Amino acid sequence: MQRRRFTAHLGAGMALWLGAQKAHALDSRDANAGLKAALDRGAASAVALLGRADGFLGNPKVRIALPRGLDSATKLLRSLGQGRKVDDLVTAMNRAAEAAVPEAKPLLANAVKQMTLTDAKAVLAGGDTSVTRFFADKTRVALSAKFLPIVTKATEKFELSAKYNAVAGQAAGLGIVEREDADLQKYVTSKTLDGLFLMIGEEEKNIRRDPAATGSAILQKVFGSL
Repeated sequence: MQRRRFTAHLGAGMALWLGAQKAHALDSRDANAGLKAALDRGAASAVALLGRADGFLGNPKVRIALPRGLDSATKLLRSLGQGRKVDDLVTAMNRAAEAAVPEAKPLLANAVKQMTLTDAKAVLAGGDTSVTRFFADKTRVALSAKFLPIVTKATEKFELSAKYNAVAGQAAGLGIVEREDADLQKYVTSKTLDGLFLMIGEEEKNIRRDPAATGSAILQKVFGSL
């Protein structure tokens, strides 16, 4: 009996030791390469998925709707026979997002290239969406500036665009709509970024959940060891 217990404890100890050795074998170069591969993969996947026709409009996870605070105004417009214009505006909002997303590719790629060892450690030790947080921290401000003119050009030609800003501005003054949502172009830009980072996060979770499915040896080595 004692011998069996000793053997069991020895086996458990060996398993822990082997696990520690495996983690130790993952040197900083491998970790850095694996993380950059994950970042590149997540960004490329999200841009390809969203930066095409119906990338936003046809995806319920990221489809951009009018703010909830404008429900009453939307219902009023529909009751007045202006439902088609409301639908056209929502479509335009999502088409604007789809047009803007491809512009993110170079900025995301540059963020990967400039990733520091400190960044790498934070991402590696972070949770399921640490890659997403990395991108958001490094690129959200720059991407917002990049997206806004594209969104503005795609939406300003619609009659309801100006009406949206007028109604949303009043609603914001009453606390019904968030201040940052009172400007249509800024609202769509913000939602575009939210959708982009959400889909990067989805890809990151897939990589962490099943690195072997990526077909990438370095991703398997880095994320398979976690």
